[in-house]
Amino acid sequence: MLNQDLKAQIQNAYRQFLESKSLKPRYGQRLMIAEVARLFGGVELDAEGRRSGEPAVAVVEAGTGTGKTVAYCLAAIPIARALGKPLVISTATVALQEQIVLKDLPDIQRNAGLEFRFALAKGRGRYVCLSRLDQLLQSNQSLASQQQGFAEEGFRLDVDEAGLRLYTSMVEALGAGRWDGERDSWPEALEDQDWSRLTTDHIQCSNRRCPHFNQCVFYKAREGVQKIDVIVTNHDLVLADLALGGGAILPDPRDCLYIFDEGHHLPDKAISHFAEHTRMAATADWLDQLDKSLTKLLAQNPLPGEFGRLLEQVPEQARGLRPHQQFMQQALGEVAEFASSEDNSGYIRPQHRFVDGVIPEHLRDMALELKAGFGRLNDLLQRLVDLLKGALDGEATGVAEHQAQDWYPLFGALLARAEGNWGLWTRFALQDEPERPPAARWLTLTEQNDIEVHVSPILAADTLRQSLWNPAFAALVTSATITALGRFDRFSLRAGLPRNTAFCVAPSPFRYAECGVLRIPDIGADPRDATAHSLAMIRELPVMLDQAPGALVLFSARRQMLEVYAGLPAEFRERVLVQGDLSKQELIRQHRARVDAGQPSVIFGLASFAEGVDLPGAYCEHVVIARIPFAVPDDPVEAALSEWIERNGGNPFMEIAVPDACLRLVQACGRLLRTETDAGVISILDRRLLTQRYGKAILAALPPFRRE
Repeated sequence: MLNQDLKAQIQNAYRQFLESKSLKPRYGQRLMIAEVARLFGGVELDAEGRRSGEPAVAVVEAGTGTGKTVAYCLAAIPIARALGKPLVISTATVALQEQIVLKDLPDIQRNAGLEFRFALAKGRGRYVCLSRLDQLLQSNQSLASQQQGFAEEGFRLDVDEAGLRLYTSMVEALGAGRWDGERDSWPEALEDQDWSRLTTDHIQCSNRRCPHFNQCVFYKAREGVQKIDVIVTNHDLVLADLALGGGAILPDPRDCLYIFDEGHHLPDKAISHFAEHTRMAATADWLDQLDKSLTKLLAQNPLPGEFGRLLEQVPEQARGLRPHQQFMQQALGEVAEFASSEDNSGYIRPQHRFVDGVIPEHLRDMALELKAGFGRLNDLLQRLVDLLKGALDGEATGVAEHQAQDWYPLFGALLARAEGNWGLWTRFALQDEPERPPAARWLTLTEQNDIEVHVSPILAADTLRQSLWNPAFAALVTSATITALGRFDRFSLRAGLPRNTAFCVAPSPFRYAECGVLRIPDIGADPRDATAHSLAMIRELPVMLDQAPGALVLFSARRQMLEVYAGLPAEFRERVLVQGDLSKQELIRQHRARVDAGQPSVIFGLASFAEGVDLPGAYCEHVVIARIPFAVPDDPVEAALSEWIERNGGNPFMEIAVPDACLRLVQACGRLLRTETDAGVISILDRRLLTQRYGKAILAALPPFRRE
């Protein structure tokens, strides 16, 4: 497929782009263009124009400053257009998504001589549901009465004056063509509670049966995306589409050329997407409310035929299931030994983890009872939803069409919740196969003293292999940080990459040794002694950061961050902005404003500030990293993965903990040099990098700064 004409088109586009912007070619960028062209242009096609043979996957680590977005777009867009297939660019963060849509793609259109159409694809939850909006503005008291028991599912029709003004203005804006129905384009900030009442999901949506279908803003946007050359989206939406079988939201994966930017996040996103949880007391209350609400609904609406017969069974089923839910809650409370644990966001939560993912036999028996009960409830609700679909299609089901229109989203929401609980208890009770990675199972105590039950896969390898790599036409994964300890092994394990995957490192053009200094000072304290290490940081930071106009201090634990801040001299504390006091965007804005005004400013941040934060020039001339960023030991998924590796004869510290820490440290070091003119210092306050064998391995994998 990669013929001479296509090669020439890609080469001309790159040459024209560089000349238009007065740029010089970068070795890493040229290398990446060649790798992307080889991947997408080398796919063998069958008679229907789809991939034949082995999966086509490549992984490219493109160092900071490579210009990877330009590289993969210039290579992939001409090939995608020649194949007549969509290019799907997926990111992990909104910031990169916006940069690609608002800056990079328009820049390529203007300067590379390529003609293509692009659009941003969003999930259903970003669009207003016209049916919901219509219901909220109806003064239909009987409908409000029917739906009052469904407040937890997002159905509340008691609109106050402010809500009435908001929803009326939305209808007017839609009618006048001043609004396209997307949350992000509404001119004012919208509260989550106001917006959630206006959206639906794939289960609640009646699709072509909806009277508003021809005007539906989500389906119009989806149809538009199907005709676009380049679709920009996010990992969550791609995974949601794959979970629905592919082609439900985005184009069929068999036709898609995927590019996963910030691709190192993909395995963790997949794990989160397929993890499940439920709250015991909240679900028991929901079952009680379901019993009462549907009993009341039946009293108000005597329904003949199959629908009425099935509906009568739902309150009875909910009533019978509730004691099992309460018994399980009591049993979990008796088994659990809740210990304060710090999660990856730095928050302390009481948690109990089942070692090796194995639950006691009596809990498994109770979980099987709940699985069976929710299975029966799920079956009843599914049959009711199917009958409502029939009523919307004009079939005689004992329900009038206008009633079916009102009830369909309600019963869809109930079905979704019942399905969620059925899935949770199915996986909670499942006995894992010895040769396969087990699920992580744990309990968390909420602020309301409710027990939250969690089940999560510990690896996304099988899921990604079956749902993405095997069906996709071709897929590129790229990021500035994918390798760990100089190897791709960590990512391959977690992502389940095919055996024939191509790997490449496109080096950064930055002159690390000239522009950056890496220091590992001896502050007289071992990070494993948290108190002594915090006291040493309190002593050293004011001296270390005295001359820096802008600095970033990265901590692995919220507790230490707050301890160090509280212990600093009052005068120095005035220049410190602490993560958690403000939103991330506001904190960065205030930091920039201080530096612009000539005032020194220091950000204290956790893991989320170690990547994706862009503070060029004077905004960040010194990065201080408190310690080697080993994973939070309390994380239940990582703990279960470590147990599984050890049980299979591996060394979880060297195979998981050290590579993960190395990757995080490389990401943190990447905060210093953001442009080719930046310069500064990185200080890592952890001598284990020099004294421990694993530390030296991590140190060797860091960017080649000048070392002191």
